[in-house]
Amino acid sequence: MAAKWIEMVTGSLEQKKQYREHKARIQALPENHRIAAEAIERYLMYFGSISKGDVLVTMLDDLGDLFEQAAADGTPVRDIVGADPVEFVETFLANYSEGQWISKERLRLVNTINGISDSER
Repeated sequence: MAAKWIEMVTGSLEQKKQYREHKARIQALPENHRIAAEAIERYLMYFGSISKGDVLVTMLDDLGDLFEQAAADGTPVRDIVGADPVEFVETFLANYSEGQWISKERLRLVNTINGISDSER
Protein backbone atom coordinates (compact mmCIF):
# COMPACT_ATOMS: atom_id res chain seq x y z
CA MET A 1 0.00 0.00 0.00
CA ALA A 2 2.83 2.40 0.78
CA ALA A 3 4.27 1.82 -2.68
CA LYS A 4 1.02 2.96 -4.28
CA TRP A 5 1.03 6.14 -2.22
CA ILE A 6 4.66 6.79 -3.07
CA GLU A 7 3.93 6.23 -6.78
CA MET A 8 1.09 8.76 -6.58
CA VAL A 9 3.63 11.34 -5.47
CA THR A 10 6.73 10.34 -7.43
CA GLY A 11 5.42 8.43 -10.43
CA SER A 12 5.86 4.79 -11.35
CA LEU A 13 8.73 3.10 -9.54
CA GLU A 14 8.90 0.50 -12.33
CA GLN A 15 9.35 3.25 -14.92
CA LYS A 16 12.12 4.79 -12.83
CA LYS A 17 13.84 1.38 -12.74
CA GLN A 18 13.45 1.04 -16.53
CA TYR A 19 14.89 4.54 -17.02
CA ARG A 20 17.96 3.68 -14.91
CA GLU A 21 18.41 0.48 -16.96
CA HIS A 22 18.19 2.54 -20.16
CA LYS A 23 20.88 4.93 -18.89
CA ALA A 24 23.15 1.97 -18.08
CA ARG A 25 22.63 0.53 -21.57
CA ILE A 26 23.57 3.85 -23.17
CA GLN A 27 26.70 4.13 -20.98
CA ALA A 28 27.80 0.68 -22.20
CA LEU A 29 27.78 1.72 -25.87
CA PRO A 30 30.98 2.46 -27.77
CA GLU A 31 31.98 6.12 -27.40
CA ASN A 32 30.61 7.50 -30.70
CA HIS A 33 27.31 5.67 -30.35
CA ARG A 34 27.03 6.72 -26.69
CA ILE A 35 27.68 10.38 -27.48
CA ALA A 36 25.10 10.34 -30.29
CA ALA A 37 22.48 8.50 -28.21
CA GLU A 38 22.94 10.93 -25.32
CA ALA A 39 22.62 13.92 -27.66
CA ILE A 40 19.45 12.49 -29.20
CA GLU A 41 18.03 11.72 -25.77
CA ARG A 42 18.77 15.28 -24.61
CA TYR A 43 17.00 16.68 -27.68
CA LEU A 44 14.02 14.36 -27.13
CA MET A 45 13.73 15.46 -23.50
CA TYR A 46 13.67 19.14 -24.44
CA PHE A 47 11.77 19.01 -27.71
CA GLY A 48 9.69 15.86 -27.31
CA SER A 49 7.34 17.06 -24.58
CA ILE A 50 6.50 13.48 -23.65
CA SER A 51 4.31 13.61 -20.57
CA LYS A 52 3.37 9.93 -20.28
CA GLY A 53 6.00 7.94 -18.44
CA ASP A 54 5.19 4.67 -20.18
CA VAL A 55 5.58 6.26 -23.62
CA LEU A 56 8.85 7.93 -22.58
CA VAL A 57 10.31 4.66 -21.30
CA THR A 58 9.24 2.82 -24.46
CA MET A 59 10.74 5.54 -26.65
CA LEU A 60 14.04 5.47 -24.78
CA ASP A 61 14.15 1.66 -24.85
CA ASP A 62 13.64 1.76 -28.62
CA LEU A 63 16.41 4.33 -28.94
CA GLY A 64 18.69 2.10 -26.87
CA ASP A 65 17.79 -0.92 -29.01
CA LEU A 66 18.56 1.02 -32.17
CA PHE A 67 21.98 2.14 -31.00
CA GLU A 68 22.91 -1.20 -29.43
CA GLN A 69 22.06 -3.02 -32.65
CA ALA A 70 23.92 -0.46 -34.76
CA ALA A 71 26.98 -0.74 -32.54
CA ALA A 72 26.85 -4.54 -32.70
CA ASP A 73 26.59 -4.41 -36.49
CA GLY A 74 29.38 -1.83 -36.77
CA THR A 75 27.03 0.73 -38.30
CA PRO A 76 28.51 4.24 -38.14
CA VAL A 77 26.47 6.91 -36.34
CA ARG A 78 26.04 8.96 -39.54
CA ASP A 79 24.44 5.93 -41.22
CA ILE A 80 21.89 5.83 -38.40
CA VAL A 81 20.95 9.50 -38.28
CA GLY A 82 21.61 10.47 -41.91
CA ALA A 83 22.62 13.88 -43.17
CA ASP A 84 20.17 15.77 -40.93
CA PRO A 85 20.16 14.55 -37.31
CA VAL A 86 17.26 16.88 -36.42
CA GLU A 87 15.09 15.39 -39.13
CA PHE A 88 16.01 11.90 -37.90
CA VAL A 89 15.07 12.70 -34.30
CA GLU A 90 11.82 14.42 -35.22
CA THR A 91 10.84 11.48 -37.44
CA PHE A 92 11.75 9.09 -34.62
CA LEU A 93 9.70 11.18 -32.18
CA ALA A 94 6.64 11.14 -34.45
CA ASN A 95 6.23 7.46 -33.58
CA TYR A 96 5.51 8.44 -29.96
CA SER A 97 3.19 11.42 -30.44
CA GLU A 98 0.43 9.91 -28.30
CA GLY A 99 2.62 10.57 -25.28
CA GLN A 100 3.15 14.26 -26.00
CA TRP A 101 1.27 16.76 -23.86
CA ILE A 102 0.27 18.67 -26.99
CA SER A 103 -1.80 15.67 -28.13
CA LYS A 104 -4.04 16.16 -25.11
CA GLU A 105 -4.37 19.87 -25.89
CA ARG A 106 -5.19 19.17 -29.54
CA LEU A 107 -7.94 16.78 -28.46
CA ARG A 108 -9.26 19.35 -25.99
CA LEU A 109 -9.42 22.00 -28.74
CA VAL A 110 -11.22 19.67 -31.15
CA ASN A 111 -13.72 18.58 -28.50
CA THR A 112 -14.42 22.17 -27.49
CA ILE A 113 -15.02 23.30 -31.06
CA ASN A 114 -17.11 20.22 -31.81
CA GLY A 115 -19.21 20.94 -28.71
CA ILE A 116 -20.16 24.44 -29.88
CA SER A 117 -23.65 24.62 -31.23
CA ASP A 118 -23.80 26.02 -34.76
CA SER A 119 -27.40 27.14 -34.21
CA GLU A 120 -26.16 30.62 -33.17
CA ARG A 121 -25.93 31.76 -36.79
